[in-house]
Amino acid sequence: MALLLTEADVRAVLPMPDLIAAMELALSEYSAGRVAQPVRTVLEVGSDKAYFGVMPAALDRPAAVGAKLVTVYASNHARGLPSHLATIVLFDHATGALTAVVDGRFITEARTAAVSAVSVKHLARPDARILAIVGSGVQARSHLEAIRHVRDLSEVRVWSPSERHREAFAREMSASTGLPVRATANAGAAVRGADIIALVTASKTPVIENADVADGAHLCAVGACRPNEREMPSALMARARVYVDSRAAALKEAGDLLLPIAEGVMHERDIAGELGEVTSARVTGRRSPADVTIFKSLGMAAEDVVAAGMAVDRAQAAGLGQPFGLT
Repeated sequence: MALLLTEADVRAVLPMPDLIAAMELALSEYSAGRVAQPVRTVLEVGSDKAYFGVMPAALDRPAAVGAKLVTVYASNHARGLPSHLATIVLFDHATGALTAVVDGRFITEARTAAVSAVSVKHLARPDARILAIVGSGVQARSHLEAIRHVRDLSEVRVWSPSERHREAFAREMSASTGLPVRATANAGAAVRGADIIALVTASKTPVIENADVADGAHLCAVGACRPNEREMPSALMARARVYVDSRAAALKEAGDLLLPIAEGVMHERDIAGELGEVTSARVTGRRSPADVTIFKSLGMAAEDVVAAGMAVDRAQAAGLGQPFGLT
């Protein structure tokens, strides 16, 4: 019998510190060449050009085979639905038999932030204390939750275009985390002087200015997953040491890299390395306190199937989930 896990089941068994550790291993395995994973297949749906992605992966450590089916429908907000939805299908590593169908919305939310936290752990200055978040949606919340596990934060600033949303975020996250979280009037006010900057927007154009980013800052950029979209200006990309989750995916999908390359201000060789190469010490990370480092994240299927596999193992041990068969 296979197992069906709802979002509530997944939330109950995937605490953020454990997920951060699992994502660090998945990144290292990918960059060591021990993951079979093509660049995701993406279809545009309808006149609104909604997004449907298919993301398969297989690896031996931990043993996992599966695929995530993910959709991004911006129009869902008007319907009261999440814009990002996903389902993860897992198979037995030894036989190929179906083992689980797992709600992937929360896994996508949480593992994205966990991977950003891995980047902060390895690339941010050890004394980084001030976090700026540009965006106030689900990724803003998950990034604050994840990053506070790898750095002792003293101040959090948030900006998003909606004053109501950013003020609500500051109020709610101050209460839930015990950290001083404040909303700012513009993105520059949030970013200036920040040690860690999380860009978690749906913007197709840059949301910050190069001049506002201080020397020594580390940026996690998780939006802009199409080749014609970007969250960061070219001058900032050219100034920084840039790391990615997957070179192959970044050079196909990441407008934050592809647009500066097309402009001639960057080259493919300017990618300093994959994050998994940094975690396994095969590539140098931060070289000095003054370095500006950027982790451009697109998300990988290996992250999804590892997170889903961990959720299934723990749910089975806890008696969670609904067994089902297809015959």
